[in-house]
Amino acid sequence: MQDSTPESYRVTADELRQFIERIERLEMEKKDIADQQKEVMAEAKGRGYDTKVMRKLVALRKRDKDDIAEEEAVLEMYKEALGM
Repeated sequence: MQDSTPESYRVTADELRQFIERIERLEMEKKDIADQQKEVMAEAKGRGYDTKVMRKLVALRKRDKDDIAEEEAVLEMYKEALGM
């Protein structure tokens, strides 16, 4: 019986193992980084900082300044409409 799978699609055990191991290493690194972030937040909290606000600041710093300004303008408009 002849294999009809094209050569380019054949899976080799070594190559597959390499991909899986790379993904596993990256997952471990991701967990290590998450643990380090938790430690930093715990340290900041211990020094009296509001970690909820800090997380918001981190998220804001990732965004475009124009998007932030537009969102804040709309928020202010809505707050005024509600008498806040």
